[in-house]
Amino acid sequence: MIIWKVEVYKIKQIIEPLKIINYPAADYLSYKDEIDAAINRVLNSGWYILGKETAAFEQEFSNYIGARYGIGVGSGTEALHLSLSACGIGPGDEVLTVSHTAVATVAAIELCGAKPKFIDIDDQSFTLAPELIEGAISDHAKAILPVHLYGHPANLKEIIKIAREHDLYVVEDCAQSHGADFEGKRTGAWGDVSAFSFYPTKNLGAIGDGGMVLTNDPELREKIVMLREYGWKQRYISEIAGLNSRLDELQAAILRVKLPYLDKENTRRRKLASLYNDMLKESGVVTPQEKGKVKHVYHQYVIKTRKRDELKIYLKNYGVEALIHYPVPIHLQPAYKRLSTPNNYLTVTEDVCNKILSLPVHPQLSEQKIVQISELIIQFIRESQ
Repeated sequence: MIIWKVEVYKIKQIIEPLKIINYPAADYLSYKDEIDAAINRVLNSGWYILGKETAAFEQEFSNYIGARYGIGVGSGTEALHLSLSACGIGPGDEVLTVSHTAVATVAAIELCGAKPKFIDIDDQSFTLAPELIEGAISDHAKAILPVHLYGHPANLKEIIKIAREHDLYVVEDCAQSHGADFEGKRTGAWGDVSAFSFYPTKNLGAIGDGGMVLTNDPELREKIVMLREYGWKQRYISEIAGLNSRLDELQAAILRVKLPYLDKENTRRRKLASLYNDMLKESGVVTPQEKGKVKHVYHQYVIKTRKRDELKIYLKNYGVEALIHYPVPIHLQPAYKRLSTPNNYLTVTEDVCNKILSLPVHPQLSEQKIVQISELIIQFIRESQ
């Protein structure tokens, strides 16, 4: 291991530029010439919705993940919504999921008219705890929706085993796990259907909104294709009630440019995470670890510390923007407190949300910046003892 030494009194001056680093912009600049050429290709084509670029990206991305079909849609939230709808999930149904996730997960369930039923998480992977699923299954349960949070895969083998025993669908929320794998198979290729987001900050991000639904089931594929465009099988004739959720040609063309670099960028994220781990292993903060035979792609690098709020302020004073994903569990948020019940004890979820802090980790960051941030954390711990 390389030991990095930085004089702390000089760190503020060195780290100041982190304030102005914009990851989506830096990502664009990394591939600017190729992206600009792709945009011009679409503009000159005169075809901007559901054309050759979208069809090509659907095939390329589904091949990359290892799924049979890909259906480009308008956003990650809509990918989840359409996935659930295609499985026939609606009013009166329950979907088992987690409260420690982006609100989009629950919003998509409610868009179907169904009810989310929360299950606590594992305190190491921050993903759904499989051992708690059985006790949460009722006669109204229709699906399990695991979230591969921060880029760490949920325990798909156990989740799918339980789902099959109880005749439940598995809908994977892969909004943060592009390229992650569980036991050698990528997330998004395990469930009945899976949903991806291409929001600009994702590991594979567009320059705007976008999403993708993947499935190996031809019937689900056909239904999702219809649902994303007004329920049409034949143009202007709605066979089922659908909506408008289409991945446009510009975003598809941009994503086609960036997809071949995804593995390289994920490798970079893993390298930076490893450096953080080495630097912080004796700091007193809890660093993220891979649980089981998984490949974590570090959409976020999330540490735990009881002094989270103080550390966040301390880092901000040195120009380091650390974030909290997510500060309040969904079941405690004003819009969703109605989903909480007296028997809904999400103790790990609530504990985790009081300790987590996401440190900067993206492919355009240098190792030196990671070292400087780590040294700041070590300095904070020393000063606060």
